[in-house]
Amino acid sequence: MNTTNNRNDFYKEQLDKTLNGNEKIETAIAALQKEATEEMLAHTLTVIRHRMQEQAQLIIAVEPPKGDGKISLHAIKTNDGKQWWAAFTSFDEELKGSDKIMSTFTADIDKIFASALQEPSVEGVILNPWNRTLMLNKTLINIILGNPV
Repeated sequence: MNTTNNRNDFYKEQLDKTLNGNEKIETAIAALQKEATEEMLAHTLTVIRHRMQEQAQLIIAVEPPKGDGKISLHAIKTNDGKQWWAAFTSFDEELKGSDKIMSTFTADIDKIFASALQEPSVEGVILNPWNRTLMLNKTLINIILGNPV
């Protein structure tokens, strides 16, 4: 009996539980990209909120520690010079456009969003920056979290 494979399967299964179902977010984003209306945006935000309420997680890219030994979240700079955290709904989404190996971890959706709201250096969170992309600014994040805007 190969205990290493069993252990890996166990961890993969646990991880899959937190990411399994995030394809609903990908489907909603794809529909929003085809039909960019307020109704489709509201639907997409609702899907994300439901996944958050199901304790789903996203994959976050991190930067290697600098001299201070602290790990920071990987930020993407858009053409307008603004910084956004990158988050992925699945490992497949993460691998679609990355040209370099990234260190990643999974985190609860609500924790990622709450942290983004507290971080003045970022505009928000970009979901799946390589493919099924949705830019969630702090206003949209507040809507998802149910905070008054």
